[in-house]
Amino acid sequence: MRPVIILQSFILLVLANGAPLIAKKFLGERYSYPLDGNVSFVDSRPVFGRSKTIRGIVLAGVATTAAAPVIGLRWEIGLLVGGFAMAGDLFSSFCKRRLGLPTSSRASGLDQVPEALLPLLACRELLALTAADILVCVVMFAAGEVVLSRLLYAFRLRDRPY
Repeated sequence: MRPVIILQSFILLVLANGAPLIAKKFLGERYSYPLDGNVSFVDSRPVFGRSKTIRGIVLAGVATTAAAPVIGLRWEIGLLVGGFAMAGDLFSSFCKRRLGLPTSSRASGLDQVPEALLPLLACRELLALTAADILVCVVMFAAGEVVLSRLLYAFRLRDRPY
């Protein structure tokens, strides 16, 4: 295991998933266009839900792309992490809508694993990540989200404390 790479990856994951929350706090509803265009899937439920916005996807990519060189990684890695973290987040939201869970509801594991695992797998070769590196980073992200969630709620960056 390489702790520096794990920490760099973890930082980018946190940024990718935190950028949409920060944007919502400071921009409110401005530029907040639902990614699914408020279209329903064949089951008559939203595809992703109103909280998944074009603004959030774009800002996650911008934040990670800009931050990667600051923490010693190539900007392309930041872009990959941001893009695949958002793909994982969209996958989670899609699954939660199919399960009938409301927007922003909690689904432990489903909320954390795809948005950490997909970007790490996408960068596996570029960062020479081992299976152990990926496992440690996913566990750190999942545990960190539970802890950070309460902190983000206290600072009113999250609507709910989970």
